Amino acid sequence: MVNISAFADEISPDLDEQIAVLLGEKIHYIDLRGMWGTNVLDLTDGQLSEIRARLNDAGMGVSTIGSPIGKVAIDSSFDEHIHRFERAITVARFFNTPYIRIFSFYPPGGPTPGADMAPYRDVVLHHLHELTARARAADITLLHENEKGIYGDTIARCVDLLQSIADPNFAAILDPANFIQCGETPFPDAYEAIVPWLRNVHVKDALADGTVVAAGEGIATWPSLLLRLRESGYNGFLSLEPHLAEGAMFGGFSGPDRFRHAARSLQGLLRAQDWKYA
Repeated sequence: MVNISAFADEISPDLDEQIAVLLGEKIHYIDLRGMWGTNVLDLTDGQLSEIRARLNDAGMGVSTIGSPIGKVAIDSSFDEHIHRFERAITVARFFNTPYIRIFSFYPPGGPTPGADMAPYRDVVLHHLHELTARARAADITLLHENEKGIYGDTIARCVDLLQSIADPNFAAILDPANFIQCGETPFPDAYEAIVPWLRNVHVKDALADGTVVAAGEGIATWPSLLLRLRESGYNGFLSLEPHLAEGAMFGGFSGPDRFRHAARSLQGLLRAQDWKYA
């Protein structure tokens, strides 16, 4: 059995519509990234309470806090970012999830295609060590997402981070589409490299030119990846993050119909392998 989760703000900014679509697709977990057009770390305590109550009423839970931590330039104020990170810990505890999604920083000035990241390695590691120490103290696990343009966007740099941090509270997300957009091969190359640290898989695919498509419609070889995950006893989440209408720096959007297509594409791949899901 494997659990499916979803970045529900890909469906709609409205909580009621998110819940209706997810329950219609028999999905009972969300990666909480945003609601009502507001990033999860900027939601008020009252808004968080409303979300939790509505999810509880619907029999749903939060798998991961989809935070934007680490998705800033490496030369921005780290003290300010630490303050924001503490809010992420508070939100994770509020929703009783042990996971916060993070990134590993852009070069100075923000995303820069082809930027040489080597000069920033030491500062990136310093920041991530500090975040990990605070997460460990809070019994939270940080999940690093391979994202285009950050330090940990390639397979080699993801492995470098995971080996250098060397802490059970710092683990990996495998996002096949993001690796494709960086010219990397998500399976078997990325999977085999980061599998010792793998805790979450983001479900989207991409064509050779980087265009994002539903799982199984691109070059990520999702059937082979899912088979290997099942054979290995993987028990983390498969988190739908379709990005089928648009992708942006701090999120993406698909809309209800495209989201349903993405969900059914994944479920069809799982059924083809007789891998039960919930």
